[in-house]
Amino acid sequence: MFGVDILGSGATLLALWQVDCQSFLGAGQGAARHHNRLLDTALTRVLATQIAENNENMAFDNLSQRERAVLENLINHYIATADPVGSRVIAAKYDMGLSSATIRNTMQDLEDLGFISQPHTSAGRVPTDVGYRLYVDSLIKPHKLTAEERGKIDASIAGSGKSVDAILGQSTRILADIAHQMGVTVAPKFERGVLKRLQLIQLSSAKILVVLVIKSGLARSVILEVEANLPEDDLATLESILNEKLCGLSLGEIRRSVSERLANVPGNARLLSLFVDSDTALWNGDGSMQMHIMGAENLLSQPEFADRDKLVEFVRAIEDQDKLMSGLDDGESELSPGTPGATRAPGVLVRIGSENSLAEMQSCSVVSANYKVGQIEGKIAIIGPTRMRYGKLLSIVEFAAQSITERLSTMDEN
Repeated sequence: MFGVDILGSGATLLALWQVDCQSFLGAGQGAARHHNRLLDTALTRVLATQIAENNENMAFDNLSQRERAVLENLINHYIATADPVGSRVIAAKYDMGLSSATIRNTMQDLEDLGFISQPHTSAGRVPTDVGYRLYVDSLIKPHKLTAEERGKIDASIAGSGKSVDAILGQSTRILADIAHQMGVTVAPKFERGVLKRLQLIQLSSAKILVVLVIKSGLARSVILEVEANLPEDDLATLESILNEKLCGLSLGEIRRSVSERLANVPGNARLLSLFVDSDTALWNGDGSMQMHIMGAENLLSQPEFADRDKLVEFVRAIEDQDKLMSGLDDGESELSPGTPGATRAPGVLVRIGSENSLAEMQSCSVVSANYKVGQIEGKIAIIGPTRMRYGKLLSIVEFAAQSITERLSTMDEN
């Protein structure tokens, strides 16, 4: 393994290159030259990425108050109207005490720095993804939801029913309704869910229903096929043993250790084997993922989706739930305050345009947050064009995640 430390702008890059030393040394000079070329290419990419990030951060830090004010007003106006913004519009609409010519020169500087662009020679300017990032991280004012908006979210979630699925379905609907964008909720993954109780119910002579009750009110059920004429006493005995051995463990822990925990357990060997198999659907929590998507019709009226080909690509992306989930999760664990995606709203993440890993979503922004059900988490998100009311949507997502967490916590007490 070769380690290369590259120091620059207060950051340290560590490029790790793993090599099978024996095969490398025995392969001759040709292999060595090939390896060096690959290493140079890898380091060049790492350096280019770091330099771009450092230059972008320096541009953020070096903007004057005038440049920040012009950029903020331009983005606010563009979000409200969807029309490219000219210097005369800013001079007329906003009391900046600056002439149109001064604002025009400032806009040219912002364009040179990559914060805005000009879609056509005769048109005004529009924000770039980099411009929106600065706007979200540094310029927008905190938006306080009205009592009516908070009450509407709370009432909708509180009155949605007693099942997690019903609560998430209604939460998705209210997100889409209040935000006028597309709402998404993802059910908690069972991987970290702690088993509270396991029940075995005989449905027929050859089928049993296994019900796993997870702390915080979650539950899942799986039908297993068993040998015919299963004695009722065998089922009751196994249920007692499974509860004794497995309750209090997460499904992930059970999956990893079930064979050891149930080794040498007396009883019906064939029946027991259905639970010992770590690959059984019982313990694989990720397969239980459920996603609610509502409000896609809200995007049809957005001028950004006037291009039907772009709309079709986007619809195809959201129809593939696994693909959409990977896009929502992408890089989340790496985010921290000050990095792209992190915001000043606690627990809320924003991915803007090209920051999204899915190509079909790179004309969109995603505002998301996690809610909690005991020790496990699910996700809510609002998806729409990059031209969105970030200040308000950040507040909606943050409040809705808190409301869902509070609602689901009451289920754990019942």
